[in-house]
Amino acid sequence: MQTALYYNQKRFTEKEFSKEKDLEDLMFKNAKSLFGQACILIEAKKKIDNKALGGTIPDAFLFDIKDPDNPEFYLVEVELAKHSFYNHIFPQITKFFAFFKNPESQSELIEKLYLLISSDAELKKEFKARIGNREIFKYIKDTLENSRNILLVLDNEKTELPEIIKTYTDTWGKIVKVTLLKEYCNGADSIISLSPEFESIDTVDLTAKPEETVTTYTENYHLEGVNEEIKEIYSLIQKSLNEKISDLKFNPLRYYISLRKKRNFAFIYIRKKKITIVAMMDKSKMEERIKNHQISSLSESVQKFYNGPCAEIIITDNNNLEEVISLLVEIQK
Repeated sequence: MQTALYYNQKRFTEKEFSKEKDLEDLMFKNAKSLFGQACILIEAKKKIDNKALGGTIPDAFLFDIKDPDNPEFYLVEVELAKHSFYNHIFPQITKFFAFFKNPESQSELIEKLYLLISSDAELKKEFKARIGNREIFKYIKDTLENSRNILLVLDNEKTELPEIIKTYTDTWGKIVKVTLLKEYCNGADSIISLSPEFESIDTVDLTAKPEETVTTYTENYHLEGVNEEIKEIYSLIQKSLNEKISDLKFNPLRYYISLRKKRNFAFIYIRKKKITIVAMMDKSKMEERIKNHQISSLSESVQKFYNGPCAEIIITDNNNLEEVISLLVEIQK
């Protein structure tokens, strides 16, 4: 269903894309606005031959380097919702899963991306500005080996996605992130929207139905493939909190494990080399209590999703976990 936006007494009508390339062009033209200044979007089809990914190629490669120590890598696929899901979108994404499981294909792509970035003065300059003195080849290699994401950009919802994601939890559920890119026009003027916004792509599940109680996900689902040290950190946090908070529930969902006692008071995101805890406390107050772990602010829209003031605590080792445990015990009361 098409919608309209009203701004400054002007009516902006939703654009209907007849060609996939038009949606791709909109994404590339507005990349920094859509994905953030710390993201580097590389147009794939013009710069990488399709043999690099076993006979298929995404529309773009996206490096999210807002945290240079924990970058994220995405294969980006742009699709029109009118395309057949099972005849077009499903097989395309499935080929990307195969790529992530093929060390030879990954090594080949790492080489090609390194050569591409090294030979493009602007790309190289942008990478060095983000990663500092780190060596580019090693940085690309480490990123691709530790981060596996597929960003599916659609112009409208696909009704098949909720069931597919719920059925194939270890592939579609874990790796694929879905967002809707739209453009609203009034003559030469236009407004673009991305829902959920990229900053929330690991938070907001666009395909989930609010009334559903999802029981598909487990703690093992979140811990699969992560470093042993991260598993140990999670185990220590869980053990300590269970000892200190009666009737505490660890509730695994698609993107996170929520901590709940009467209400959700924290959300745990487990990655290969770090644990991020979104705690329901104002950042300034959190900084008074947490002195040995990085704290990151969240945008207003993300805080709205969590229903209150909150910030992220980033944990990369098991040192000084006591201060994190104490804060979580405090805010659950």
